[in-house]
Amino acid sequence: MDGQKMTYAQELPLQMRRNGFDPVEELAKARDGEGVVRMETPFGLPAYLVCRHDDVRQVLSDPARFSSALRPFRGFDEVDTDELATMRAGNLIGFDPPEHTRLRRMLTPEFTMRRMRRLEPRITEIVQAALDDLERAGTPADLVAHFALPVPSLVICELLGVPYADRAAFQERSVRMLDTSLPMEQRVAAQREDRAYMAGLVSRAQADPGQDMLGMLIREHGDDLSTDELIGIAGLLLLAGHETTSNMLALGTLALLRHPDQLATIRKDPAQIEPAIEELLRWLSIVQSLPPRTTTTEVEIAGHTIPAGSLVMLSLPAANRDPAFIDDPDILDITRGAAGHVAFGHGVHHCLGAPLARMEMRIAFPALLQRFPGLALADPDEPADFRIFSLVYGLNSLPVTW
Repeated sequence: MDGQKMTYAQELPLQMRRNGFDPVEELAKARDGEGVVRMETPFGLPAYLVCRHDDVRQVLSDPARFSSALRPFRGFDEVDTDELATMRAGNLIGFDPPEHTRLRRMLTPEFTMRRMRRLEPRITEIVQAALDDLERAGTPADLVAHFALPVPSLVICELLGVPYADRAAFQERSVRMLDTSLPMEQRVAAQREDRAYMAGLVSRAQADPGQDMLGMLIREHGDDLSTDELIGIAGLLLLAGHETTSNMLALGTLALLRHPDQLATIRKDPAQIEPAIEELLRWLSIVQSLPPRTTTTEVEIAGHTIPAGSLVMLSLPAANRDPAFIDDPDILDITRGAAGHVAFGHGVHHCLGAPLARMEMRIAFPALLQRFPGLALADPDEPADFRIFSLVYGLNSLPVTW
């Protein structure tokens, strides 16, 4: 199981179980069989797990019947109603239209492809600096510590106006918030610490708005956003901006090293990187499951009747490996591009930062492969150090040589 112990897999909810890069066989059988299975969430609540590609897209396309509004669950027992409201403020993924639409409309202009292109020269500099650091570290070196994590972390810090010197602390909090092996009380504590940090950041930005995104929000939408909403938006963007792309860079590199013919294709022709990124997004599906939806009425999915008020979970790895969606789904083929995958979600909650993530990968992967023509795993026989319990799948470390 590539470093994973079977006991770990048994402790995980079904949608988070992996065998290396792949969803476990049980999850594939659930998708190819019933399509929807009953399960228990890590919060101890019953839920329905949706596994097929078309059904996942159906749920994500219909916020009126599948609400994203977060509801309290076990572990939040000691959090009072006022604090819950404060913790939810500004968290786009926990709202439905029209509230979600109001918040997202203010952020969308900052994530257009046109705006992203302005960042390209700076992202290129950041990538080259990280490659310099990796080279200075000497072999074997940890690709996660010296490349995959620093690149998106510095990009999102500069974009938001977060001091890069604070990165170690917010990365440690992020790990705790996403680690499902920890008691919920510890994860809630990490959220509180994170909000306290963000509150200080927002307070300083309100006193002196800079040219970064937080400063822009304060200048242009300061009358429309409460301080709690600014804190929530900043926290969500910081978490999503470094956790997802860093794990794509690490896992994507491991996948390419294990498929040397496809790695060679990208090195020879960097133009192949764009379809390769889409295929890696599909094949890796690092976001294991999106936040649960709650049915607002009785619904039918894959022939199953789901009552109103039920929790619905979504398995993105199973959906992206659905043979009804794509031929030979378990094969990594960087030439096909995999249009239509749900790695970034779908519908109104489609990942706001997708253009930024794609740009970072489009610059970072070819640069890494060009700089180190002999890039290889430090110990090909050593099991990969997967982040088994994390809501965002990835690697704790990736020792490489060149």
